[in-house]
Amino acid sequence: MADTAAALAELRTAIDQLDDEIVRLLARRESLVRRAAPLKTDLGAVRAPERVGQVIARVRASAAEAGGTPDVMERIYRGVIQTFIEMETDEHRRSAGA
Repeated sequence: MADTAAALAELRTAIDQLDDEIVRLLARRESLVRRAAPLKTDLGAVRAPERVGQVIARVRASAAEAGGTPDVMERIYRGVIQTFIEMETDEHRRSAGA
């Protein structure tokens, strides 16, 4: 039982370290999205369904190459993308009103 607890603690530490890295990368992505928002001509360009499709296809392929589950990565990324679209919509509206 002690070996299991130690192994679990070690895995949790590794997951926490990965989470820190993921947050840093998502913060970089957020910065880029904020920079892109004022360059969009309208809210249709913000939603960009064709671009979303391209990103999802790329993520699924990357997941498969990395040994991940494409369906899981797609679900995660769809959430990430939707959240950034909402943020970018707000940024676009702010910049258009300025």
